[in-house]
Amino acid sequence: MTDREPPRRRVPGPARPDRPGGARQRPGPAPRPSRGPHASRRPQPPARVLHLGSPRPRLRLVGLALTLVMLAFVVRLLQVQAVDASAYAAKADENRYVVHTLTAARGGITDRNGVALAASVDAEDITADPTMFTRRQLKVGDGPQQAAALLAPILGLDQDGLAAKLAARDTRYVLLARRQTPQVWKQIKDLKAALTQKSQTDKTAVNVLAGVFSEPSSKRVYPGGDLAAGILGWVNSEGRGGGGIEQQLDKQLSGTPGKIRYAQSGGREVPTAGSAETPAVPGSDVELTIDRDIQWAAQNAIAEQVRKSAADRGYVVVQDTRTGQILAMANSPGFDPNDLSHADPAALGNAAVQDAYEPGSTAKLMSMAAVLERHAATPLTHVVVPNRLHRGDRLFQDDVDHGTWYLTLNGVLAKSSNIGTILATGQLGKTQPEANQVLYSYLRKFGIGAYTGIGFPGETRGILAPAAAWSTSQQYTIPFGQGFSINALQAASIYSTIANDGVRIQPTLVRGAKGADGRFRAAPKPETTRVVSAQTARELAQMLESVVDDEQGTGLMARIPGYRVAGKTGTANRVDPATGRYHGYTSSFAGFAPADSPRVTVYCAIQNATKGSYFGGQICGPVYKQVMEFALKTLQAPPTGRAAAKLPVDFKP
Repeated sequence: MTDREPPRRRVPGPARPDRPGGARQRPGPAPRPSRGPHASRRPQPPARVLHLGSPRPRLRLVGLALTLVMLAFVVRLLQVQAVDASAYAAKADENRYVVHTLTAARGGITDRNGVALAASVDAEDITADPTMFTRRQLKVGDGPQQAAALLAPILGLDQDGLAAKLAARDTRYVLLARRQTPQVWKQIKDLKAALTQKSQTDKTAVNVLAGVFSEPSSKRVYPGGDLAAGILGWVNSEGRGGGGIEQQLDKQLSGTPGKIRYAQSGGREVPTAGSAETPAVPGSDVELTIDRDIQWAAQNAIAEQVRKSAADRGYVVVQDTRTGQILAMANSPGFDPNDLSHADPAALGNAAVQDAYEPGSTAKLMSMAAVLERHAATPLTHVVVPNRLHRGDRLFQDDVDHGTWYLTLNGVLAKSSNIGTILATGQLGKTQPEANQVLYSYLRKFGIGAYTGIGFPGETRGILAPAAAWSTSQQYTIPFGQGFSINALQAASIYSTIANDGVRIQPTLVRGAKGADGRFRAAPKPETTRVVSAQTARELAQMLESVVDDEQGTGLMARIPGYRVAGKTGTANRVDPATGRYHGYTSSFAGFAPADSPRVTVYCAIQNATKGSYFGGQICGPVYKQVMEFALKTLQAPPTGRAAAKLPVDFKP
């Protein structure tokens, strides 16, 4: 029996095109090689059956993976919300909350009568948030440049510098300009509003100033312009005192800054998010000892004389002889602290206490004080003054050529004789070194070589070498005011000491201050030191009257009708600060009035007068008179009406 192959099923295939001739061929299997009817056939392999594995292991694996992932999320969630919650909240607050310093209102400065000399007015600090000028925020690539181009002409600042600030990274706060007027901020606000309106109607327009803001601030103003500028100083761009009282009392005037913290969104405060504020404590109001009117008179007088004399500079100091308080301290040239951009750098500061110079004959008062106090002579002692005097390695002479003068000690001071002063101070010791030491001790008692005590920034204490270090020439020049240096306030203090019966009162410039609580606190009382006896001081006052009242005196131009005036002229060789060599003269006049009941001391000095006279009596005498008259009227100090002593100036041999 022969096995037969089971019949195959034919699967219909796609229709094929008819062959030529119309015959159609049915698809079929490919031709096979013919086999014999008895050819053997190979057995077919059994059909493969796919058996699926159990899904449980795979489900366990997936479940484990999902569990691990969920566990990681849970751990992270616990870390964020529980373990490190405060840290992440703080980081979020850094981006959401901003902290700004609240500037304290700066205290004002007034004169002794409460007249404002320096005050603060409302101003605006212009700020910006750099993150609001990025391409992502504005949809433009040059946002900082566009904003800077609009702001630069309004703020008067460099456009490139503004653009750099607006393009800053890693910050949400930059300060563009300090202490701008409210009018400047209004210009910026109006421009912002116009850009906002345009962006609402024109979808291509962008408000490039949306990230510009303002903070309340204050600006320092000086109502008197250059009045008392050397005393007041100025406030710099950082809001700190840059000179004068503004610098000396900066901490007291500045107060204590406050702080505010609030949430913001898009550069604006979120009112509902709450805020925390530490209020600023305003600075104290400072009251000075100066009188605005006397300061004005002194400033005008010295400025006019410096102009007439074509001098380098000049100063006037007015002091209350009874209290040591400074009523005026004027400098010429000066400056306007409201506009330092036009100020001469050489004029900044207070030259009356910062310039050191050789005083000349006004210092003879200290020599005479030592002579009288040590009883080496009296005002009536006879002094024979030759035309020339040889001492050490020098030949000394007076400012005028003369024959032998027969003078009293009073006459030596009245005629300002250098030779007579050398002869008188030589009697202070048995030897010249001993006399030098005595004179040195009195110079120190008068405050020479020491700070005045007002604590003014940049004050010089002058130069006074110890007596043992005096050169051969200094032994004889120091008695008449050459060979050591002082400042103008020290010079005024010398005469105030004599006017105050020989007691030196430390000069003061500040009367007190009114704090944030409204209470006025007076400045500490100044130190006092007795320098000479009251008797010596009265004798010296009478001798100083001869300088002004006697026809042979050198201070005739300082006379004030109705008043007894005590004063002294000075004309010293001047050291040029630029070269360190003697060049030109220091002209001066110092004195007080009324001579028999002193109320006011006035000191004037002019440096390097190049036009007209350079003698102190000629150019500083009139300034003294003008300022003293005004001060006496302002303080309502009447003349005493008593007759002057009129000590003799010379004698007949």
